[in-house]
Amino acid sequence: MADEARKRRDASWLGRLFARDHKAFAEFVDRYKETIFLCCRTLGLREDEIEDVASETFMAAYKGIGRYRGHAELSTWLWAIAYRQGVNYLRKESRGLWKNRRENQLLAEDDIQPANNGNRQALAGLESKEQTELVWEAVERLPKLWMMATVLFYREGKEVKEIAKIMQVRQNTVKTYLFRGRKRLKELLASGEDINVSR
Repeated sequence: MADEARKRRDASWLGRLFARDHKAFAEFVDRYKETIFLCCRTLGLREDEIEDVASETFMAAYKGIGRYRGHAELSTWLWAIAYRQGVNYLRKESRGLWKNRRENQLLAEDDIQPANNGNRQALAGLESKEQTELVWEAVERLPKLWMMATVLFYREGKEVKEIAKIMQVRQNTVKTYLFRGRKRLKELLASGEDINVSR
């Protein structure tokens, strides 16, 4: 019963959002601003740049909401916009991180272990808050594309096909990012080196 009521509320809210109702859009920003900030931080944007990219993301979402067809979750659709806005910003700033996409692309390998719920539960099932924080600090040390895939898969709960849409790469490439990210995380955590990083 409560589920049905929530679905009706969500459908009504989406209808108002599609009609570009300002109050519904304000709620949309409030619901998803932390998601956008997470995307921007994962891409390596500085705090002073995040506000600009977040504003551009929400403006693009507002203009493009009529094209949203519900084939993906609204959060996945918004992640894809934020990712594109962030990457475009970095390219425009000529930071070098995204200049040559081919250098950043990793070809799929035959020995890739597909991402599955067992892997996700292994990361989610850490025993203590300290261990969890340690792992996420280590995630911040990964190459940006590996980190993005890891955050989307483990923290945001996105499936490989959703991540592929967001990052505009093949599903096998996402699996590669996740495989190499997990491998590097194991190395970092096993080495015992100081992995605290500034947030």
